[in-house]
Amino acid sequence: MPGLVQKIIDWSRTHEGKKLIRFTMVSVISTGVSFFTLFIVFGVLKLWSQVPATIFANAVATIPSYNLNRKWAWGKGGRSHIMKEIIPFWSMSAVGIAVSVVGAQAARHVSVKHNLPHLEQTIIVLVANVLSFAIFWVLKLLLFNRLFHVHELEEFDEHLTVEEHEAPTS
Repeated sequence: MPGLVQKIIDWSRTHEGKKLIRFTMVSVISTGVSFFTLFIVFGVLKLWSQVPATIFANAVATIPSYNLNRKWAWGKGGRSHIMKEIIPFWSMSAVGIAVSVVGAQAARHVSVKHNLPHLEQTIIVLVANVLSFAIFWVLKLLLFNRLFHVHELEEFDEHLTVEEHEAPTS
C-alpha cells in the first residue's frame, strides 16, 4: 500500500496529475457555486420552482467554471477562441444543464407526489443537482482535456512553474 500511495503522490506532481487535480477543483468550485445559488434562489428566496431555479443556478456556475478551467486547469491565456473553446464549452454546459433539468423535474415529481414541505423539496433538488454534476464530470474532463490540450512538449514546459521544473523525477 505505501508503494501505491507514493505512486499517486508522484503522479500528482506530474503535469497531467496537476491538470486533473485543477480540473477537479474547478468542478468542486462550480458545483459549490451552483449548489449555493440553487439553495438561495429556490430554498431561501423561493423565486422559482425547481426547474427554472436549477437552470439559473447552473448558468451562474458555468461562468466561473469556464474561466477557471481555461486559465487555471489548462493554462490558456489571451482571448478565447470562439469555435475551438467558447462554443464547445457552452454547448457541453448546455447539455449538462439539460441533465440537471431532468434531475430537477424528477425532484419536482417526487416532491409533488409525496406532498413534501419546502425544506425537503430543497434537499431533493440540491441532491439531484449534485448528482447531475457528478454524471457529467468524467465526460467534461475528456472533452475539455481535448479542447484545451496543449500538443507540443515545449508548450507544456512554458506552463510549468519553477517548483515543477525543480521537482525530483522518479
